[in-house]
Amino acid sequence: MNLGSNEDTICAISTAPGVGGIAVVRVSGKMAFEYVEKVFSKPLAQSLSHTAHFGKMLKDGVVVDEVLATVFQGQKSFTGENTVEISCHGGLYIQQQILRLLLDNGCRMAEPGEFSMRAFLNGKMDLSQAEAVADLIASQNEASHAQAMHQMRGGFSKEISSLRERLIHFASLIELELDFSEEDVEFADRTDLKELVDEILALVNKLVHSFSLGNVIKNGVPVAIMGAPNMGKSTLLNALLKDDRAIVSDIAGTTRDTIEDSVVINGVQFRFIDTAGIRKTENEIETIGIGRAIEKANQASVVLYLVDASSITREELVTATSEFQEQISDPNKSFIVVGNKVDRHTGDIGELYSKFEFLDEVVFISALTGKNIDGLTDLLIQKLNLGEIGNHDTIVTNERHHKELLEVQKSLTEVRQGLDMDITGDFLAIDIRKSLHHLGAITGEISTDDLLSNIFSKFCIGK
Repeated sequence: MNLGSNEDTICAISTAPGVGGIAVVRVSGKMAFEYVEKVFSKPLAQSLSHTAHFGKMLKDGVVVDEVLATVFQGQKSFTGENTVEISCHGGLYIQQQILRLLLDNGCRMAEPGEFSMRAFLNGKMDLSQAEAVADLIASQNEASHAQAMHQMRGGFSKEISSLRERLIHFASLIELELDFSEEDVEFADRTDLKELVDEILALVNKLVHSFSLGNVIKNGVPVAIMGAPNMGKSTLLNALLKDDRAIVSDIAGTTRDTIEDSVVINGVQFRFIDTAGIRKTENEIETIGIGRAIEKANQASVVLYLVDASSITREELVTATSEFQEQISDPNKSFIVVGNKVDRHTGDIGELYSKFEFLDEVVFISALTGKNIDGLTDLLIQKLNLGEIGNHDTIVTNERHHKELLEVQKSLTEVRQGLDMDITGDFLAIDIRKSLHHLGAITGEISTDDLLSNIFSKFCIGK
């Protein structure tokens, strides 16, 4: 993306590709009103901001479409510059004709993310807020939507800016000491600085730690459904999705490859993965499927290990669960044993439960009848430790922000160690500057053309 071309007036179709009831063509730039007026039946430049005007788009005097042109004046617009949003009928031919009219009369085609980039460059939002625009559009569940809205409204930015301002105060005092180094004076109280660094480090640590949860909120929770053949894995997948997504059969080894699908539960998106039954086999294709199943289990956030609660013995359960867990690379993986087929159990219920009492986490269900499926999904939500996520909680969902915070964490730790070692102000100043740099990079107070191009080039055209 060419950051030096911001004097151009740009245009693009801002609605999703395809045919719909209406489409929106966005025009933004210094000459937006003048260029649109060349092909629109009414004057716009003197109109009040946020007003809509019904008129006709014309090509050589011939009506292309009847549209609504909404005017946004300068700093009152999303981009911070004159903007017109043309709402036309949603036919592909009409959209392309209007776009061609604008291009022929002075506009330039917008590059991916260029409208959002201009909003950032014109001070309408900081960099983290601009990135939240993309997250908001991509959100597929309540939790990711809430976090994107919180970030877009500046909740995350305010917290980062507050940390940065407090550090700047002490950095300026230390820089001042360096100017008077020959006089051996101390303007920055080291005890106060230690307290500040400890406080900021605690907040940064909290934000860094929140990324695992933020990643789950943004991208969904991968849950692998594992177990021996004929344990009801495919039936459980269908029950969770409330759809016949997987083929169900009494024939062992029906599932040879992984089947994935998503569903939103309590505002959180879960990606359930039905896998091949785990057993010893000579079948080459089934062996490949089992290998993929183990791979998916290692990649998943949560593993559901299904057993037949009605027939398995305690000894078989101990052997099966221990052998399976040995194949999982992460010993701290969230692991839930699911006692399925309780509808087939005819004996004493206490005897059933006693077989499973050695396990830390177990839930009893019938995937066939749907019994206690809600109990299983409630346990999955509890395992995520979502707590009470509200619109005002700051949770890091962006990988770039997470990487910058890790650098802040590293440099602040070095500042704290330096204070304990009573090192000189010039070395302290270096590490504090590093912290300030990485905090500023999150909000865009410190940025480069390459960084901006990399971020905004991932946006859609028209965004």
